[in-house]
Amino acid sequence: MSSLMLEEALSAPEAVAAQHMYADEGLAVLARELALQPPKLALTVARGSSDHAANYFAYLAMQRLGVPVVSLPMSLMTLHHAPLDVKNQLAVAVSQSGRSPDLIDTMSALGHGGARTVALVNQHESPLADACDWVVPLCAGAEKSVAATKSYITSLSAVARLVAHWENSAPLLAALDTLPEKLTEATRQDWSLAVDTLAPAERIMVVGRGLGFAVALESALKFKETCAIQAEAFSSAEIKHGPMALIDEGYPLLVFAPRGPEQVGLVALADEMRGRGARVLLAAPHDVASRDLTLATSDDEALDPLLAIQSFYLMAARLAEARGLNPDMPRHLAKVTCTH
Repeated sequence: MSSLMLEEALSAPEAVAAQHMYADEGLAVLARELALQPPKLALTVARGSSDHAANYFAYLAMQRLGVPVVSLPMSLMTLHHAPLDVKNQLAVAVSQSGRSPDLIDTMSALGHGGARTVALVNQHESPLADACDWVVPLCAGAEKSVAATKSYITSLSAVARLVAHWENSAPLLAALDTLPEKLTEATRQDWSLAVDTLAPAERIMVVGRGLGFAVALESALKFKETCAIQAEAFSSAEIKHGPMALIDEGYPLLVFAPRGPEQVGLVALADEMRGRGARVLLAAPHDVASRDLTLATSDDEALDPLLAIQSFYLMAARLAEARGLNPDMPRHLAKVTCTH
């Protein structure tokens, strides 16, 4: 059986290529404006998978541009009407549908407060787009499965493009040009060990750090919504601040250890957790000898998380089926979630 989730995840390389063609110029113009009048602060507004993409944007923007980025609790605006001083600051909304009332109302309020508002949205003709100064289409195309896959990957690539243009980074822009073929390579990685290991699992801890933490967050969500596995995501820096007490014999951990300064610590943590009896699945590039799952690598390590989640999505779709579930129809969930 081939699920919509699997088919849509496999189409992510084409969606990223379409984004390069149709959205890159708009992102470049926006980035030039931001470079001319740099904000002192950026706010992100998103929920679910889109909020995980916002987490990636926050880390990348702070790392490369030095601009502090904060995830805004929308209830501050929609329920408490907080008088935030946001004049000339940046507000970025990330959304697949652009139809959730809390996103729309929050971005409208931020715009009225003088913020420069940007919507990164798959449905570019939407109420959210109408509420923002700038609209950037994700170009993922129709996404019918409840589980977001290609729209998440295109959200990551869109924010990476924005940061690359803002920073005027030729290496990152060049790496984005080759991203579609690298994503295709990621679809060819063999993660069948994870399916076999996790088919009977009822719980799992997903670990990442740095740019890779956005992948841990997204993976934990997909484990819950498509595989009915109770999953929690943690930064590897937080494991010993309480979560390690959960570890017992056979406790499953998925550890993402892509390239970067965090990798050494993540691999060491995987080794330590094995010593404590955990069933560790270490996802790392081919040069990490202790890996259990192989991560493809891009032409810039900042894009490696996109390849990691690409491989994960295919595994998650197959894992759901191995557990007797339809990943396209998670219990109690709908494609568009409207919160207030």
